[in-house]
Amino acid sequence: MSQLVAQTTHKAVVDDSPRQYLTFSLGGEVFALGILNVKEIIEFGNITEIPMMPAFIRGVINLRGAVVPVIDLSARFGGATSAVSRRTCIVIVELGSGEDTQDLGVIVDAVNEVLEIPRSDIEPPPSFGTRIRADFIQGMGKVDGDFVIILNVERVLSTEEMTMLAGMGNETGNDDQ
Repeated sequence: MSQLVAQTTHKAVVDDSPRQYLTFSLGGEVFALGILNVKEIIEFGNITEIPMMPAFIRGVINLRGAVVPVIDLSARFGGATSAVSRRTCIVIVELGSGEDTQDLGVIVDAVNEVLEIPRSDIEPPPSFGTRIRADFIQGMGKVDGDFVIILNVERVLSTEEMTMLAGMGNETGNDDQ
């Protein structure tokens, strides 16, 4: 029995290892994405708009011959579309695993840094008090006395939900004709 307790305790210590997160600013708040989902960061460039898409889908870019959809996180969270400044950039995020992966570009106001946050410094998502949906938040990381909102990238950039919303946009767009 004591061996089982010792093994369980050891696993908890290993589980507390810091995770790395890319932090970025968006609308005056600091957010974080797990670094394992981040493929690269590119400067904001030409985006080809796609008609009849929701406001949070800004369009697509050509990334070394691949068509990559670009999402405006500010608009995705229900705010206004991001104003482009000289620090605005696109974070290329890889979703899925194995052969079923999808790259998406995410417009952010500015990339800050890569931080290591121990799991013990990550609180569960709050049920209220944030400007974004609770299911978009994986946790709240404590960094130097402040909180960083750690995003649940699979929920925020859910291709199924975005496809459904784009379909609804197309349906409402067709009513005008």
